[in-house]
Amino acid sequence: MKPIIQILILTLCLTSCKDSVKVTVTKESTPNIIKADTLTPSKILSKAEQLINKTIKAHGGSLYDNASYTFIFRQKEYTFTNNGSDYRYEMKNETEADLIHDVLENDILTRIVNDKPIKLNEKQIKTYTGALNSVIYFATLPYKLNDATVNKAFKGTTSIKNEDYNIIEVTFNKEGGGQDHDDEFYFWINTKTNTIDYLAYNYRVNGGGVRFRSAYNARTVDGIRFQDYINFKAPVNTLLKDLPKLYENGELKELSRIETENIINLNK
Repeated sequence: MKPIIQILILTLCLTSCKDSVKVTVTKESTPNIIKADTLTPSKILSKAEQLINKTIKAHGGSLYDNASYTFIFRQKEYTFTNNGSDYRYEMKNETEADLIHDVLENDILTRIVNDKPIKLNEKQIKTYTGALNSVIYFATLPYKLNDATVNKAFKGTTSIKNEDYNIIEVTFNKEGGGQDHDDEFYFWINTKTNTIDYLAYNYRVNGGGVRFRSAYNARTVDGIRFQDYINFKAPVNTLLKDLPKLYENGELKELSRIETENIINLNK
């Protein structure tokens, strides 16, 4: 998805407005180093890498590399355009007083208010970049899971609601991994469809927290899969591997719905 993420969860959009999340999975941007449809025979892949490549392919594969889509998320308009390793992300938000337009192009953020660029301080740049990155990152999962700062590990298999899943753990390098590089993610990948049906993460800012997401309303728009999520909260320090059982037992509290609407392919 564009830069490789500089925040994963910032108070983000893709999380509930109540979640004071942070800047995690969005690590410093870099182009994908292993693409699902362009692997060389000489590259020896771990099982986790093989599974992630299959998952990327199931969700859209090489179509992501030159994709351009717009969608609505929480009454804001988002656009992402990929051109190989280059990218451009946009957010437009019309309030009663202003039209705010954020443009993130190859790691450079510009905020335009009522058609005029405004000067931002370092903290504002970081906040707005993280928020925009986060929304696009989650909307286009699993596209960025092959970015350079991402570490993947196979954690076995499990069953959730009578479906079988491979479990992948994702962590990030400290170097280039952003200030929330110590966050941890789990992805449950359906063994039949290779799609991400569930994901979870923990974060440590603002006292820390644990989230579990269940995908629904999956649809494919011109070859790329988009899906919405029910966002659940678990007690701090809950192990990510334990979340599916808590979910099946109805012990997780729903916080929000992560819904992308009015998805349009701008390349058509």
